[in-house]
Amino acid sequence: MAYLAPRLGHFRIFNHSVSACRLLGTAGMADMGLALSRSPLERLDFDNVALKKLPLDSSEEPGVRQVNGACFSRVKPQRVTKPRFVAVSLEALALLGLNGEEVMTDPLGPEYLSGSRVMPGSETAAHCYCGHQFGQFAGQLGDGAAIYLGEVKVPPGQDSDLLRENPSGRWEIQVKGAGKTPFSRQADGRKVLRSSIREFLCSEVMFFLGVPTTRAGSVVTSDSRVVRDVYYSGNPRNERCSVVLRIAPTFLRFGSFEIFKQADESTGRQGPSYGRHEIRSQMMDYVIEMFYPEIQRNHPDRVERNVAFFREVMLRTARLVAQWQCVGFCHGVLNTDNMSILGLTLDYGPYGFMDRFDPNFICNASDNSGRYSYQAQPAICRWNLVKLAEALAPELPPDRAEEVVDEYLDLYNGFYLETMRKKLGLLKKDEPEDEILITELLQTMHNTGADFTNTFRSLSQISCPTEGEGEEEEELVRKATELLLQQCASLEELKAANKPTMDTRELAMLLSMAQSNPALFQMISDRATIARQLEILSKLKDLMETSQEELQSKHAEDWSGWITRYRKRLARELEGQSDVRALQEERVRVMDSTNPRVVLRNYIAQNAIEAAENGDFSEVQRVLKVLQKPFSSQPGLESPAWVGRGQTTDQGERDEEEEEEEQQQEAASSSTARTPVPYDSKPPTWANEICVT
Repeated sequence: MAYLAPRLGHFRIFNHSVSACRLLGTAGMADMGLALSRSPLERLDFDNVALKKLPLDSSEEPGVRQVNGACFSRVKPQRVTKPRFVAVSLEALALLGLNGEEVMTDPLGPEYLSGSRVMPGSETAAHCYCGHQFGQFAGQLGDGAAIYLGEVKVPPGQDSDLLRENPSGRWEIQVKGAGKTPFSRQADGRKVLRSSIREFLCSEVMFFLGVPTTRAGSVVTSDSRVVRDVYYSGNPRNERCSVVLRIAPTFLRFGSFEIFKQADESTGRQGPSYGRHEIRSQMMDYVIEMFYPEIQRNHPDRVERNVAFFREVMLRTARLVAQWQCVGFCHGVLNTDNMSILGLTLDYGPYGFMDRFDPNFICNASDNSGRYSYQAQPAICRWNLVKLAEALAPELPPDRAEEVVDEYLDLYNGFYLETMRKKLGLLKKDEPEDEILITELLQTMHNTGADFTNTFRSLSQISCPTEGEGEEEEELVRKATELLLQQCASLEELKAANKPTMDTRELAMLLSMAQSNPALFQMISDRATIARQLEILSKLKDLMETSQEELQSKHAEDWSGWITRYRKRLARELEGQSDVRALQEERVRVMDSTNPRVVLRNYIAQNAIEAAENGDFSEVQRVLKVLQKPFSSQPGLESPAWVGRGQTTDQGERDEEEEEEEQQQEAASSSTARTPVPYDSKPPTWANEICVT
């Protein structure tokens, strides 16, 4: 890392009054010089309220252990060797009152933001929580890799919208990947470049897409190594330890309240603070007073306050998952311990933005049952709210909680339809038939394998009907059809996408078992999984009997029919409007500010990761810059500057061991040389090889 020379402007401080400097004396001058040379991170104003208001584990015993009767445990981050920045988010660091460029050039910056050095005022700790993972209560989980550094006071002049979203007046900061905690279980508390870059980039793109999220201020990598089996193939390799700085009003989650759970009927596990009802009350008081102050002020009755709090969490959750669905985002691990108590997108692991539209899209390769598929997300979030309600009882009466949960589906549908109407440019009228039009669009996208992001982005190019259009209408529909056909999958792509994930012999055995031994069948599979495999087989059979020409003709017919219905609906938008041109312009503006031009597709993240693993961090920084304006075209930033596995642009970042590991990786991979594609294009063929677990 090269450091910029100090700015000469600093010396102007001394030029205003030479006599004042003389009065300070030698000691005073030394103190002033020290203040000027301090790291900007040493000037952060910490006020660590969570550790004052919530129970803190009295034990500082190292190693993994059960933490009883506490919400936090003190921990010591572990140093890494030669930490250095991969990238920083200027906008995220500004939340803390930091100038990102100063942080990037600060020699102590990577030390502090990797946990290798502790900032003045910081108190390092790890949060204890539990969770239902894939539907089963897992008992104590907690921050196994994330370490709380403290809470930084909001700097003067922070945007009023941000203050409304974060009324606590503080930002909690964490480092993720800084070593073991009492909650690390069998893991080492470390993260690598792959996971760190993915979390950093997605945290920021979600913010710029307008989706509530935790933020990421920086990624630091190092020369320290950990062993990871990247492909779960039995060929582990050394990877660089890397650390993400995470920022949020709080990282408390649904699972934070599950530490009080009694022994679970299915797993037998119970929360580490079972029976400690006073801590539950303490946590609820803290969360509501700090993050929901209006509810605290408006509801003097404790029960009514708690019901209002749960209703607000429910509303935020419904709105959040509606926003996910509308940008094609799939979280991947929607366990209760990954659900924010503030309605933020939390914990970016095996997430994915959909490429080809598929309601059964599963971004997490280890989610064999499809529990957390794209179309399952709204229902899973409701299920998680039920578990939160159970965790809040008796502070939250179960009958009142049930009434609130019953409101969820209507709220979700309302949020979803509101955004979908904007995506289609339906701004002036809400018609009951709109829901059918949206459903037919998604069905057509599914049937044709259309790209989710690019299809919606293209809709603003479909013109509204005008008076006297006459014979031109057929030509306009044809051109619009050609436009959307460009986003559809080829026959070979659809065949590849519809390969069953289950061997046909295994499927036949399970079908037989479902009839002969239903009890055993339910232990090892489920009817939904089998039905999905049969549907895929049926679709594959049809595709095998179809030619590319026949498929293209069918796709054109499907799109032509939908576009005709869509334009008729657009015509009704114009009824009674005096300035049709202004309405047309508003429609395009709203659509293009709702339908992103670019999202963080897996192949974009993977390309940036491989560049960073080859010592070139510029692609991570470039992708961040592109994603900060996801709705806009940015001349000069249309395509990646780094493409291809095995290329090296900075030999200084690599060593013999790393090159040997890469050769092994190349041998295990079928990747060929890649051709660069624009960030806003459909994914290239090699993207099909990416597997995220």
